Amino acid sequence: MKRRDYERELGLLQQEMVRLQRWIRHKGLKVVVIFEGRDAAGKGGTIKRITDRLNPRVVRVVALGTPSDREKTQWWFQRYVEDLPAAGEMVLFDRSWYNRGLVEPVMGFCTEEEYQEFLRSCPEFERMLVRSGIILIKYWFSVSDAEQERRFQSRIADPVKRWKLSPMDLEARAHWVDFSRAKDTLFAHTDIKQAPWRVVNADDKKAARLNCIAHLLSQIPYETVPWEHVELPERRSSGGYVRPPMSDQTFVPDLY
Repeated sequence: MKRRDYERELGLLQQEMVRLQRWIRHKGLKVVVIFEGRDAAGKGGTIKRITDRLNPRVVRVVALGTPSDREKTQWWFQRYVEDLPAAGEMVLFDRSWYNRGLVEPVMGFCTEEEYQEFLRSCPEFERMLVRSGIILIKYWFSVSDAEQERRFQSRIADPVKRWKLSPMDLEARAHWVDFSRAKDTLFAHTDIKQAPWRVVNADDKKAARLNCIAHLLSQIPYETVPWEHVELPERRSSGGYVRPPMSDQTFVPDLY
């Protein structure tokens, strides 16, 4: 896709996302969107395009780090529950409770008993969320072996992208087949009617972003909420106010 066409379509979709955001606020909806997939599959880039024009007080991104020692002793879903939306909010999880079903068992960060318990309890947990009134949407970004390799090499060579490549990414790369098996098991247990997985073909980043945003918009019926008529008030009298000399302030140098 040519960049010009991509930018045009993205702009139109982002306008619709603004309308959806206003509808969520207006109706008091509670929306959770989960983004999962292999490293370098394009989850973060898609989330960024979704939120570019939105109000962060309405649409929040949650990307939790490594659990603390205290959090490791809690019920697995506990720290994610804290970030679930209130009425009028949408929360985008850049990785989620599915760490226990993917990264942790593959990399040996949890026991087999903990892993099996997750597979049993996750569907019930998500059904509870849906029964509580939360709209739960789950996306899996699918990227091929060759394309992931190309993106990793690009990160190594580009100093602007180098921070994206972590030691964990490199270790996970060696476990490609193990992640494939874990993903298949995960889908077998958690691709439920109340919250099915939606697979995004992510080898083409631009197309993946557009397809995901378009699908997200299709999952929540919404209408345009008219904006109230606004008139700027007249500025009040200065009341004798005198601005201090500009020489008393320290300005950022004009380099451009």
